[in-house]
Amino acid sequence: MTKNVTVIGLGAMGSAMAARFLDEGHSVTVWNRTAAKAGPLVARGAAGAATAAEAVAASDLVVFSQLDYQAMYDSLGSADLTGKVLVNLSSDTPATLREAAGWVRERGGELVAGGIMVPPPGIGTPAAYAFYSGPEEPLQAHAGTLRALGEVRYVGADHGLAMAYYQALLLVFWTTLTSFMYGAALVGGAERLRPYAIEMLAAMADDGPMGFVTELAGELEKGVYPGELNNLRMQAVGMEHVVEAVRQAGLDASFPAALKDLFRRAVEAGHGAEGLGSVSEVIRTR
Repeated sequence: MTKNVTVIGLGAMGSAMAARFLDEGHSVTVWNRTAAKAGPLVARGAAGAATAAEAVAASDLVVFSQLDYQAMYDSLGSADLTGKVLVNLSSDTPATLREAAGWVRERGGELVAGGIMVPPPGIGTPAAYAFYSGPEEPLQAHAGTLRALGEVRYVGADHGLAMAYYQALLLVFWTTLTSFMYGAALVGGAERLRPYAIEMLAAMADDGPMGFVTELAGELEKGVYPGELNNLRMQAVGMEHVVEAVRQAGLDASFPAALKDLFRRAVEAGHGAEGLGSVSEVIRTR
């Protein structure tokens, strides 16, 4: 069914979102602080709004894709949000999202917070999905429209949850790929390492004997970290060797050195005889 939807923020991500809504036959209104960015979308049939307030007035569903939540405040100012559902897919902290929910509510609207888990070229593909949190009823009312962007995954009423899930996965993503960069530099070529890295990552995600993600998740849930086969003290020594190898190769060692320090502090906290999962006890301790 055709719906009216507004997209505010027309960077690479926002433009891709607006284009997908157009592809699905929706009536799309767009606004961006740099007005020229709306041109290609207007040429495709979107309506260009002169102001953010005008863009909000055009649709019951308003989707944001901006740098952060401050950009939403700056864009909307004192705009009337009565009856509007604002779906903000911008990045920020979970605490900021919770505060923003009150800000939107004071102006008559409802905020649904989100985090979309693909880059702009992936918008609307079968692999695309987004986490959403906040009030479930307005999300479900517009879920059919939002599915143009990817699968709708609702994670709870707490507005901060969508960003917590989003940033948790980004942390896994970034640290994994950064580790691959270090490994590629250490062995002298990305293509040399690539097949082995893919093999290891696939095994880690499996439920077989190398399925460390599933095994670690179970340990973290129970708070028990068996170390009989591979204790943390041994792994901390191995991490020291990794850092030294990186330094000897003339590479920046700050990233592996931070990991070495985390392992060391976990051993010093009394977890040396336990497994790698015991590092989580240090992570949760400020």
